[in-house]
Amino acid sequence: MGTFAKSLTGLLGFFLVWEFAVQAGLLPAHWIPPVSDVALALVDLLGDEGFLRDVIATLLAWLLALGIAILIGVPLGLVLGNVPVLQSASRALIEFLRPIPAVALIPLVMVTIGSGPDAKITLAVYAAVWPILFNTVYAFGEIDPVLLDSARASGTNRRQMLTWVALPHAAPFIFTGIRVSASIALIAVISVEYIAGSEIGLGRFILMMGQNGGYLDQVMAGTVLAGLAGWGINAALEATGRRLFRWADAEERAA
Repeated sequence: MGTFAKSLTGLLGFFLVWEFAVQAGLLPAHWIPPVSDVALALVDLLGDEGFLRDVIATLLAWLLALGIAILIGVPLGLVLGNVPVLQSASRALIEFLRPIPAVALIPLVMVTIGSGPDAKITLAVYAAVWPILFNTVYAFGEIDPVLLDSARASGTNRRQMLTWVALPHAAPFIFTGIRVSASIALIAVISVEYIAGSEIGLGRFILMMGQNGGYLDQVMAGTVLAGLAGWGINAALEATGRRLFRWADAEERAA
């Protein structure tokens, strides 16, 4: 059984346990509706144009945020990983900024750029850039010195060292950081939509349905869709990584 099939089996098992727990009275139905009701609500919502616009707005903001985080995190990580002086000088600032949660910056961002799409994209970039940055820096710090010495002995210059030796070694680590950041960016986008009261988005939909009594099945449908989106994105990136970096898996098995 492949990795995708195993993860899908686990997900279906979770939904079955959820359904059983509600139907058996182990979970109160007025707090958590059964999966069957949530599934019917989700099917109805997928035919609603307004809901689809919310979902598309969230996914577009996520995609833009992840792309910007990659454009920032990878080059910056390359610089810090190759210039130890800059890495040491920036360490305190990075360790100061990194623990600050993106949602804590919502008031500041709303004051400066408002609560529109720019706000959730900005905060999602802030949240997602750190795994990419740290994985890139770490990858360059873990290059086998023997590999570097062999390349230098072969007459490899600095540019060739970066493109032919360092980047291929670092690529699987960088891609892992991107995969982690993809989930973080989605969480940040939906959280900002929810907390900041965005005009459009999946988080805004969940907030509006939660404020209106009697729509708990739709609240859970939106929540489940967010989880399914995160699972699907991670599964797609994981499969892409296995195809792109088969040689890295082969090296790890050989080691």
